[in-house]
Amino acid sequence: MICVLYIWFHFPLQVVKFHKTYTMEHQKEELAEPVSPVGQYFNSSVLCIYIIGVLEFEVPIDDLQTYALLQDVFLPINPRFSSIMVQDKNGEKQWKKVDVNLKDHVNIPIFPESKTVELHDKYFHDYLSSIAMEQLPQSRPLWEIHMINYPTSDACSTIIFKLHHALGDGYSLMGALLSCLHRADDPFLPLSFPSLKQSKPEASTKSICRKFSYMFSSAFNTVSDFGWSLLKSSIISDDRTPIRFGDDGADFQPISISSMTFSIDHIKDIKSRLGVTINDVITGIVFYGTRLYMQDMDSKSKSSHSTALVLLNTRNIEGYQSINDMLNTKAKGPWGNKITFLHVPIPKLNETRISTPLEFIRDSHNIIKRKKQSLGVVLTGTLLDIEGKLRGQEAVAKRIRGTLTKSSAVISNLVGPVQQMALANHPVKGLYFTLAGGPESLVISIMSYMEVIKVTLKTEKDFIDEQKLKSCMQSAFEMIFRAAMEIPLETKR
Repeated sequence: MICVLYIWFHFPLQVVKFHKTYTMEHQKEELAEPVSPVGQYFNSSVLCIYIIGVLEFEVPIDDLQTYALLQDVFLPINPRFSSIMVQDKNGEKQWKKVDVNLKDHVNIPIFPESKTVELHDKYFHDYLSSIAMEQLPQSRPLWEIHMINYPTSDACSTIIFKLHHALGDGYSLMGALLSCLHRADDPFLPLSFPSLKQSKPEASTKSICRKFSYMFSSAFNTVSDFGWSLLKSSIISDDRTPIRFGDDGADFQPISISSMTFSIDHIKDIKSRLGVTINDVITGIVFYGTRLYMQDMDSKSKSSHSTALVLLNTRNIEGYQSINDMLNTKAKGPWGNKITFLHVPIPKLNETRISTPLEFIRDSHNIIKRKKQSLGVVLTGTLLDIEGKLRGQEAVAKRIRGTLTKSSAVISNLVGPVQQMALANHPVKGLYFTLAGGPESLVISIMSYMEVIKVTLKTEKDFIDEQKLKSCMQSAFEMIFRAAMEIPLETKR
């Protein structure tokens, strides 16, 4: 099982060809397709979750053949992009194929006249945050795009994709997006990605004692994680802090979306000196920055009980697959919502960690190492499946919503290509995503693309100070980087 939390960039490159042609078998699937249980959770009376993807371009997109690309490339990827969710006479939800009026799905906003990039930044920021809050009509396919042909400080032009999470998870929708893109340097060459292949577990050692120790540790961690997940989903709530308002949820509160960029080379420098993984480093930076923000806003919250709900990809895969492979019913990494979640404690900010920020990296390393030895996420997913069969999907959706409101933050990540992409020969400068529509006050999304890692913050407006949180994240990185650079490379610790 691959967990998204553990996928990062220190593995050999994997090359994947995202074909732009699809078999007739896939194109003719017009019969009603059952909606997966997770798809029903995310489109229920208590949850309506969206994935927001942002493509930043180096050039204007006013000459982009949008409708032709959507009709000839995007829609054929999956029948769900041309389907609506309906309920049959037995109460079961299904995908029903419909005619798509592309004009209903393409939005081209007009911003007020301005000669400054700073004002365009504000207009774009406000627009992105606004459309993320709006619900898509259930009477047409659950996606839309927004063409922003105004320059900002980050891009010459921008396209925003808004897709309902019921259509598929980040892995599926990333595959769909990449099918519309090509390498900027040579469109005939495939995009390559950091491999998702995991290192061999400790149990592979020949030592019987180490095998027994690993098995015992795995069993203990599984029981501990599963039990803790049950308690966190039903009884125990995180403390009320500057990043968690309470148990009511922030579904309909105004939000703000912004992003920040870190150099993968700098992250690798920290990794090399500490002898950990890139994932350990970026997780430690995020946790440390979050705690710094909490302390700045309320000094008592530095030791509060806070957890992050990490979304995990449960496919038994070693990397991205082509769309044709995803749509194969026997695929190891099929299209859909193959995800579960895991509670990860945010390390507390005591005096030792304030003076030695590298402890947050080591804490993250130990937490992730322990989680790798646990099957708690498998048991959690199995429990949700059983509850869905016994009590119905709405009951499970309520449980998931309760889990979200009882946690302090949601963390998700995706791995992007290492080469620059282009859409119809329009070079893509940047790429990031976030989740919208949930009851949580803070979502942290992490995305790699070329030589950078982009961290996107979706925050509850007027509750979380977005700029201060970004500043704390940046400060966390700088303090960790400085401390790591003082360690001689050869000692690693």
